[in-house]
This record gives sequence, C-alpha cells and structure tokens, in this order.
Amino acid sequence: MSGLIRTFAVLSVFGLAVGCSSAADVDEASVAGARSKDPAHATSFWVDPASPAAEQIQLWEREGRKHDAGLLKRIADQPTALWPAGELDPGPVIRAATASASQEGRTPVFVAYDIPHRDCGQHSAGGAAGADAYRAWIGKFAEALGSSKALVVLEPDAVAHMVDGCTPGEYQGEREQLLSEAVVRLKQQSGATVYLDAGNPAWIQDPWKLVEPLKRAGVEEADGFSLNVSNFQTDDVTKKYGVRLSKDLGGKHFVVDSSRNGNGPLPGAWCNPPGRGLGTRPTTDTGEPALDAYLWIKRPGASDGTCEGGPDAGQWWPEYALELARNSKA
Repeated sequence: MSGLIRTFAVLSVFGLAVGCSSAADVDEASVAGARSKDPAHATSFWVDPASPAAEQIQLWEREGRKHDAGLLKRIADQPTALWPAGELDPGPVIRAATASASQEGRTPVFVAYDIPHRDCGQHSAGGAAGADAYRAWIGKFAEALGSSKALVVLEPDAVAHMVDGCTPGEYQGEREQLLSEAVVRLKQQSGATVYLDAGNPAWIQDPWKLVEPLKRAGVEEADGFSLNVSNFQTDDVTKKYGVRLSKDLGGKHFVVDSSRNGNGPLPGAWCNPPGRGLGTRPTTDTGEPALDAYLWIKRPGASDGTCEGGPDAGQWWPEYALELARNSKA
C-alpha cells in the first residue's frame, strides 16, 4: 500500500443546523516512513506529511497546475486531525503518527469517533456494534497512544445529539456511561489531553442545556470540551459561546475547530456550502485564557456528502479544497 494517509472525515453539519462528523480511513505507512515539513508558521502540532492535500499538490504539479498546487499548500502545510477508522484497529495509525510527531517534538491531534448509534443514522451513521465493542476499540486507541503527547477530541456530536433528542432516550444512559469511561481510559495515558465534544453555537443555542449532560459524560475528568467540529461558525461567535459554557462548567477549557469557518456559515446550507474559506490556522495563541487552541479538526477538502456536486461524504474533493484555500483570509 502507498504511503498516503487517507483520513476521510465524514460529516453532516447541523441535523437542522448541526455539525456531525465521521470516522476516517487511515493508512499508517505514510507517517511511519516520512517526517512532516516545517510549516511556515510556528506550531506545536504535527503536520501530516502525506495528507490528501499533499498528494494532490504532487499530482497537480505534474499536470502543470502549479498555481492551484501552490494554493493547496495553505491546507497541506497545516496540522489537521487524524480520524482512525472505527471499524479497524486504530493502533497502527496512532502509533505511526505519534512516533513521527515525537521525532519532531510536536503533538498529533486525533479524533475518537466510534460511539454506538453514531450520528442518529444520518450521513455518518455507524459506530461500534455495542458497548463492549466500543470499550474494546477505545482501549486499543488509548493503548496505542502510549506515553506520547497527543490531543484527543472525543466523539463529535455525541453529547449534543442527546440534548437535541436525536439520540433516542433508551440509548442515552449507556452513551453517557461509555463517554465517561472513555475519558477515564484515555486520561490514563500520561501524555493525552482530552476534549469531550460539545457541538456548536448554532446547534444547542443555550449552552446551559449542555452542562449536566456533559458532566454525566465525564467532562469534569477531561481537560475540557471541543466546539464547532466540522462546522462553519465564526471564531468570535464560538469563542463567546465557549466562554459562557466554560463558566457554567466551573472554568473548563476548550478548543475550537476553525478549519472551514473563515467566511462563517452560509445560512440554510450545511452540506458543501459554496463560498466558504479556511479559518484561523492552528495555534495555541488564542488571546483567551479558557481557549486552549484553534485547531483544524475537520480536514479541509473532505466532502460533506453528495450535494453541490460533491462525492460521497468523507471522500477527498480537491476542487472544494481549492475553493477553501482560494477564499482563505489567513
């Protein structure tokens, strides 16, 4: 198999206005055999040296599309999260990425996304077959981290889908238990920083509604919560929302996905909305004490689904990636 890491973050943003994300298919050979290039800006996060964007650049350069290839470097040169596939053993991918990152003194970002009854049967439907299967998968995920430094975003949408009622009530107690167990298991790894996902400001508009569900799901044992995963809400809106939720949670810190929010959301459109742009590049320099980092948790260029001419959800869509890069203000 080639050295390409294929991380397909499948997502459906909103329900009505919700961001939903999915598992990825990752080939560990790339990270095992290559070290990432230093990006132009200073960052503590690891850059995938053989991402779909990096591979696309090589193809376009061979085809003479040098200008477009240059624009796509705005994605390829940035650290983005890896989403190990739920249906596979996540260990090889995680160990390869952490090994490469450790050589560079950087921190890889991972997304754990395999909760049973995932995404209410929508675009990112699936997840572990049951509670025991999930415990086994998250155990392998955690074990693979070893003592390496790593940032883990835990189960995008899982809590918010309980709050909005999309996840049936008979599954909610089990889900809260599994999430709280996952936080504890991941935090047994000395280098792991864990953020439990809390949706986005346009989804659960009153952050206080998330407080008790997040607590039952283990946020008090986590390092904090994540916001705006695979969504388009602006930094300003998301930061204000995060600060309010942080206060309601006793000062818990948070991280924000800024991968595609440069032009904010397009009203009424969540699936491959046109005219969007890359947002704030990954950084820990946020200007807000409770906000630990802006991250690219969603990989720019993965399709939201078969809308607006896009391929299946999660598939790499180079022309959409190019539009995001072209519209970047960074």
